[in-house]
Amino acid sequence: MSRPRPGAPETGTAPETGTPSTGTPSTGRGSRVGLVALVVSGIVSALGSQVSLVAIPWLVLTTTGDVTQMALVVVARMVPYLLAGLFGTPVADRFGIRRGAIAADVVCVFTTAMIAAEAQAGMPLILAMVAISGAVRGVGDRTRNVLLRPLVEAAGVRMSRMTAVHNGLGNLSMLVGAPIGGLLVYWLGVQQALWVDAASFAVCALIVAVWVRPSAELMPERPAAEPYLDAVRGGVRHLRGDRLLLLMLTMIVLTNMVNQANSALFVPLWVERVLGTPAALGTLFGAFAAGALVGNLVFIGLAPRLPRFLTFTVCLALGGLPRLLGLGLSDDLILVLALTAVSGLAMSAVNPIFGALLFERVPNELQTRVFGLVATISFAGFPVGGVLGGWAVTGLGVTTAVLLGAGVYLVATMLPLLLTGAETRTAAQATTTQPTTTTGPAS
Repeated sequence: MSRPRPGAPETGTAPETGTPSTGTPSTGRGSRVGLVALVVSGIVSALGSQVSLVAIPWLVLTTTGDVTQMALVVVARMVPYLLAGLFGTPVADRFGIRRGAIAADVVCVFTTAMIAAEAQAGMPLILAMVAISGAVRGVGDRTRNVLLRPLVEAAGVRMSRMTAVHNGLGNLSMLVGAPIGGLLVYWLGVQQALWVDAASFAVCALIVAVWVRPSAELMPERPAAEPYLDAVRGGVRHLRGDRLLLLMLTMIVLTNMVNQANSALFVPLWVERVLGTPAALGTLFGAFAAGALVGNLVFIGLAPRLPRFLTFTVCLALGGLPRLLGLGLSDDLILVLALTAVSGLAMSAVNPIFGALLFERVPNELQTRVFGLVATISFAGFPVGGVLGGWAVTGLGVTTAVLLGAGVYLVATMLPLLLTGAETRTAAQATTTQPTTTTGPAS
């Protein structure tokens, strides 16, 4: 994510959104309405997305009885989501950031309602609607990220603290969204649950349209007209040229690969071997989630005072190594639960720090494109990690595969030591302190 610089729109284009401003944007309680509205709409949108992830595969299972077709639904959503984050964001820049966020929710109202209304129409319609939803969400989620900065500046809130709040609420929404989806399907039936889901996207669009109106001078300038592929390459060039962001992204991708193998393979196989009951699976995942929620609360208070690059590196290491070593070296459930909770607590600081640095280091006009590129690359580590983890378990056994994963994780988090001394000093100077990113008193 990155920040908008104050400035007028390109000549010949109207301000995309917001009330025209004749001076420094006001800060205070009134100017925080838009920020609160964006956060609330994000929570509702995340809950709706989680309901879809439960209800639509369940619809496919009950109508076809084919597990393979359930998997196709997941692929049909995720692949367009990732590709749109890279290739669709230049279109959002031209269309308008705020309008793009509203349009994404409106399209999701239509696609979800189509599945609910035509549940018996068959897989081609369901896959098409899911793919469209994934594509517009891939762009819409990036535009929401870009909207965050001008609203934070207008509200007079520290960016580092707000990214922690935003990340924590997003994690909480995902944590409770799936159970809510399951309950809606159980209470109302799958089609009615999807109608509720469609209504949630309509609520999101309405909230953003009515209350999210950042000052025009704080919004990113409209990019000058340029060929589409040049626009895509602009985001790639900027990310490639920022050694610090590229290093941090590489660390995230590598650790995401190991974390995916851990969640999808190592933990279930350890539970099956040691405990012989799936009940402990929920307990272990719950311990990580609980640690992450506590960590978010702690980090919100400490964020402005912590050295960010050092905190990022240490917390990323602690976010994976303790639980991996626990699984590889111990059969004690209590110990593994404790280490998993510690990992969750540490991991809660990683995304907010990386997000705050993206906001600071990416030019306003490239925000949407770079954010989409970063999201696409980050998510790419998940499927690769699952496949490599499966090969490691098959060829080496569970314990050896877990310890090998811990070794890969350690190497990934030690990458900063491979920098030259000058580069290390530059990175440290750039991220030691939390610069004030507000236009008024920080809160």
